[in-house]
Amino acid sequence: MESSGNHGGIQQLLAAEQEAQQIVNAARTAKMARLKQAKEEAETEIADHKTTTEHSFQRKLEETSGDSGANVKRLEQETDEKIEQLKNEASRISRDVVDMLLKHVTTVNN
Repeated sequence: MESSGNHGGIQQLLAAEQEAQQIVNAARTAKMARLKQAKEEAETEIADHKTTTEHSFQRKLEETSGDSGANVKRLEQETDEKIEQLKNEASRISRDVVDMLLKHVTTVNN
């Protein structure tokens, strides 16, 4: 009878071991599924962040490019104004410069 009692105990241990193995396998499967889900979530989050960053970069690039065009236009206008101002100044004093040069050239010092 002890033999059948031992045999029953062994069967009970084998059943418990199989049940434990099933629990471990289920936990392992659940862990792998969660890791896969976490990886997918991370990839989605990375893609969203990359898209947001790229849009922000493009917007800033457009803003600075627009400013560059405005700066070029402003500088061209300022340059044209300065050239016109110098032409007016030159025409205003050119007669005085010519007179001064003629005076110095024609004056003889002894």
